[in-house]
Amino acid sequence: MRKSFHESIKELKNEMLKMGSMVEEAIHDSVKALKEQDLDLATQVMDGDDKIDDFEVELEERCTRLIALQQPVAKDLRTIIVISKLATDLERIGDHASNIARMVHQIGKEPLIKPLIDIPRMTEIVTRRLRESLDAFVNLDIELAKKVAREDEEVDILDEQILRELLTFMIEDPSKIRQATSLMFVSRFLERIGDHSTNICERVIYMVSGERKAY
Repeated sequence: MRKSFHESIKELKNEMLKMGSMVEEAIHDSVKALKEQDLDLATQVMDGDDKIDDFEVELEERCTRLIALQQPVAKDLRTIIVISKLATDLERIGDHASNIARMVHQIGKEPLIKPLIDIPRMTEIVTRRLRESLDAFVNLDIELAKKVAREDEEVDILDEQILRELLTFMIEDPSKIRQATSLMFVSRFLERIGDHSTNICERVIYMVSGERKAY
């Protein structure tokens, strides 16, 4: 029975990692759609969000069944609870990627008001942090989780920088307000993705050590 229980946990972890890969791809594709103004790709990202939502529901149901049937305690219980909460974080990241894709449709084929430099840079950072936060989960690596959590400030600084620059565009040329606003939302969605990676790291630390600490 105990072997079957731990096999079930292993399966949950593997399914969560599959969900993580789907979410990372959604982030990448949404920003690629923005850079290339690819409306079809943006639509694919939005359509794919339903699959991510279904993944979360399935993982939460399996976690609930496992707790009810096996009544785990201590670290095993924390692991199952964290997997369920990580699924929620990943689902919300998927929502943000879908929201970026919606901004792509709002901008449409209108020429971009400036070359995209900081948004792709921000995307690289948040996807790396997401990947590393999940690596910390898989490897039970508290030090990596702490490191990734502390790097959230880098994303916040970029977000503020992008917002200031776009506000300048809006003030200097009111005709750019609509697109600048859409790009502001893109930056803010990426910043929120970074916040969810921090949440994942905090949950990993709790799962391994039982310690609750905000970064």
